[in-house]
Amino acid sequence: MITDEQFIINGLAGKKTLEGKINTPGAKNAVLKVLAASILFSDEVTISNVPDIEDVARMLELLEDLGVVVEKQDSKTYRLITSEILTHEISTEISKHLRASIVLTGPLLGRLGKVTFPHPGGCVIGKRPIDFFIEGFKILGADIKDTGSGYEIKVKKNLKGNTIFFKNASVTATENFMMAGVLAEGQTIIKNAAMEPEIVSLGEFLNECGAQITGLGTPEITITGGSLLSGKDKIYHTMPDRIAAGSFVILGALAGKKLEVTNCEPKHLESLLYSLSSAGVKMEIKKDSIIVYGRDSKLTAFDIKTHEYPGFPTDLQAPLAVLLTQSDGQSFLFETIFEGRLNYLETLGRMEADVKIIDAHRALINGPKSLKGREMESPDLRAGLAYVIAAIIASGVSTIHNVYYIDRGYEHIDKSLRAIGVDIKRV
Repeated sequence: MITDEQFIINGLAGKKTLEGKINTPGAKNAVLKVLAASILFSDEVTISNVPDIEDVARMLELLEDLGVVVEKQDSKTYRLITSEILTHEISTEISKHLRASIVLTGPLLGRLGKVTFPHPGGCVIGKRPIDFFIEGFKILGADIKDTGSGYEIKVKKNLKGNTIFFKNASVTATENFMMAGVLAEGQTIIKNAAMEPEIVSLGEFLNECGAQITGLGTPEITITGGSLLSGKDKIYHTMPDRIAAGSFVILGALAGKKLEVTNCEPKHLESLLYSLSSAGVKMEIKKDSIIVYGRDSKLTAFDIKTHEYPGFPTDLQAPLAVLLTQSDGQSFLFETIFEGRLNYLETLGRMEADVKIIDAHRALINGPKSLKGREMESPDLRAGLAYVIAAIIASGVSTIHNVYYIDRGYEHIDKSLRAIGVDIKRV
């Protein structure tokens, strides 16, 4: 639930003293979609390595509201009993705080033939249009009614497989229609599909449980529809969160003495690691960890253009901007996916970073500039974490409000940071 908690951070004033190990939690963007996919199962789904974050708690509430029985087996493992789905209506109240609630629409429409859902909520970073979803459901044979507060979608009997072409690759839409296709009649083909590792992880698990999905990790995914899946005697192990791991690597480059990011998947971070290496960050890449030697790094400015996977992740753009404020020279930042996602740079400017927002998608950053602690308010999940990183390297004390947004995606971040030497308190 939303609270008025804050982080108070005593900055390091540019010193590189953090050391030790910081663990990568299970991926938010993977586990939320597997939780939603539980509706496709006739019996049960068991999920391990589940991160203890707000978005997971909200998704579990939504599923319970739909009739799923949720059993917590240990701190990281949940068993979902899905033999009965009691309603097609997605809770308006819970959805207000969870953008990912939209991915329940495909599985519900596939299983029940109808779904009612509100306009999705979450943090505000651009319009994030749902026209992909509306048009896609029409192509699969659904009738759609805009109720003003949301949508009612129905099919006469079953979804009908068809070809859907996305004008822009969308992770959430790819996952949603991949799940919808599992219970549709015939073949569903998604063209210009997103290729993120989380999609591959979801699809591979669905295949293990009886789905027929090919083309995972490519721009064309084909789903041959069938019956409800079975998760009996199978466990989905949540993949590492590449955005959390990447954020920790950036922190290590800025403030680390010797920081090891553990339990991660380095091959999911190639665009970030290549950029950091070319900028002068010294790292040791192991099979499932990355050691960052920030103490010896003098950073050179570089340009970044966000792009769908395997390009540079939009979700790492804000943490990386903090690193660019400490890099020698001018950097050009081009956010191609969400308009308005650069507004957080105004706060970095108040911390005395040299930033200039050109328009909704582009900015210039000149460095290096020493940052000064400030009072800040998290506008969204990723910018909130960027503020935490900025506060750590700044001089003086920073207070960060709206910690709820940060808790939505980063598991006990204050405890993890204290363990490597950050002076951070939750109040």
